[in-house]
Amino acid sequence: VQLQASGGGLVQAGGSLRLSCAASGRTFSSYAMGWFRQAPGKEREFVAVIKWSLSSTYYAESVKGRLTISRDNAKNTVYLQMTSLKSEDTAVYYCAARKFQPGTTAQALSAMPWDYWGQGTLVTVSS
Repeated sequence: VQLQASGGGLVQAGGSLRLSCAASGRTFSSYAMGWFRQAPGKEREFVAVIKWSLSSTYYAESVKGRLTISRDNAKNTVYLQMTSLKSEDTAVYYCAARKFQPGTTAQALSAMPWDYWGQGTLVTVSS
């Protein structure tokens, strides 16, 4: 699986942005997809994960209610809709993919190692 993230940019606090991650490969629907981020001087952290459908998602507490992950299997693309952005959301955002065993919860996936990573896209929120 190859991943290409895009959509980053400069936005004012309170604004919105949508990130996209295009995946190659014919078995995209068999992978969980996730977004992670790394702020300057900090370690990479989990943001959100999605399994097969919108009902199987899990978010970091810091983004819950403001960021929404979704996927379009027909387009092999996963999205991260970002609203009410804060200066602390400034980071390089990475999309990732991994296969999973049936029955694995989205929450459990958030703490597991991920197999494939995109190149990252920078989001800068100005206050």
